[in-house]
Amino acid sequence: MAIDIRVPTLGESVVEATVARWYKHEGEQVRQGEVLAELETDKVSVEVTAEHDGVLAEILKREGEDVAVGEVLARLAEAAVGEGMSAASAAGEAPTSREVPAQTRQEQPAIQPGSAASSSRLADGQRPPSPLARRIAAEYNIDLSQVRSSSPHGRVTKDDVLQYLEQQQALQQGQGQPQGQPQSAQSAATAPSRGDGTTATATPAVPAAGERTAAAGPALEPPPLLISEPRREERIRLSRRRLTIAQRLVEAQHTAAMLTTFNEVDMSAILAVRARHREEFKQRYGISLGFMSFFTKAVVGALKAFPYLNAELQGRELLVKHYYDIGIAVSTDEGLVVPVVRDADRKSFAEIEREIAELARRARNNELTLTDLQGGTFTITNGGVFGSLLSTPILNGPQVGILGMHKVQERPVVVDGQVVVRPMMYVALSYDHRVVDGREAVQFLVRVKELLEDPERLLLEG
Repeated sequence: MAIDIRVPTLGESVVEATVARWYKHEGEQVRQGEVLAELETDKVSVEVTAEHDGVLAEILKREGEDVAVGEVLARLAEAAVGEGMSAASAAGEAPTSREVPAQTRQEQPAIQPGSAASSSRLADGQRPPSPLARRIAAEYNIDLSQVRSSSPHGRVTKDDVLQYLEQQQALQQGQGQPQGQPQSAQSAATAPSRGDGTTATATPAVPAAGERTAAAGPALEPPPLLISEPRREERIRLSRRRLTIAQRLVEAQHTAAMLTTFNEVDMSAILAVRARHREEFKQRYGISLGFMSFFTKAVVGALKAFPYLNAELQGRELLVKHYYDIGIAVSTDEGLVVPVVRDADRKSFAEIEREIAELARRARNNELTLTDLQGGTFTITNGGVFGSLLSTPILNGPQVGILGMHKVQERPVVVDGQVVVRPMMYVALSYDHRVVDGREAVQFLVRVKELLEDPERLLLEG
């Protein structure tokens, strides 16, 4: 009896996905609850699991194909599970059907280490490799257990796999050169001279000692090291998330009259507060006191004073929102996502820090749901964690404002007529000029600056 494996419900308003990876191959035995495939939507990845024991009889949608909700991905054969399959499993071999060619059966063991590596990582409590890393490893037949993660979380990413691939290619080239270069040098040095002016070269293929063969070309050829390598190119299919990010960013620039205003913030007061309360805060709440809670509170205080920056343009009407769901941009291996901190005005510093840390963790593990990403009213992005001193953030439509944070750097500034060194941060506000005038935008950013430079006011206005 064949059982259809269909595309599950992907979330509200999401009707299409892309097949990112098949974890099982045709003819393999599967168990109930085992992950069969991974689907990519615009924002999150969805795993498709087996609802019954059986054998994956047929895959209808291959990796890279677009699928709709309810569409049949593959067919599972229940009746095919028998003694033969159990014996194959006991022997540690992947079960195959009679229709699988011999060449395919020989190639299957090369795929096994990658699957075993993934299972091993999960068993050891480590995070599984990213979907893009698994896809590249499958294309180049790389054993993921041999790839070392550069992430502090122990997760193998796309960059780790590409670096491993380059190291293997360099190693193979390095092993090939010593074999040819000394041989060429030795041949040129020891070849006796002939009377006709040509030089005899000894070749490894000569079976008898002393036998010589006249060179057909020039006696000295350039060694392999002098031959320039071809320029390397790589073509990688963009994930659905990356395509969606590109589309949304272009739409934001085409549909909004985007403008950016800048200011700078003296971070001395915030750094002093963090220094005084860091240890006590972490002991009491179990989370570090970072910058994001201060900036979230400052943004909420400024939005209350300038509500049009907490609005959305809908046709000929302006929808002003009197709740404060602040989106926090998080960078992941698959691209930028913006999970939302709901009702930020009602949360304490500790609650904001804890929720941001949890959302960032889930984003990097592809555990966010569509609900986590929808409905933000204003966005904060922090390029300073990557060392950026100044940038122009792009609006996260349909929102009309986004605040960009940057790196804290000590700079000379004038205070009360004296030049002093202070820890300064540039801040940038991008806004939709169709809704917000320049005066409002500048005053909004000044209010954010005032609240950050006097953190006690955050308790009153944030």
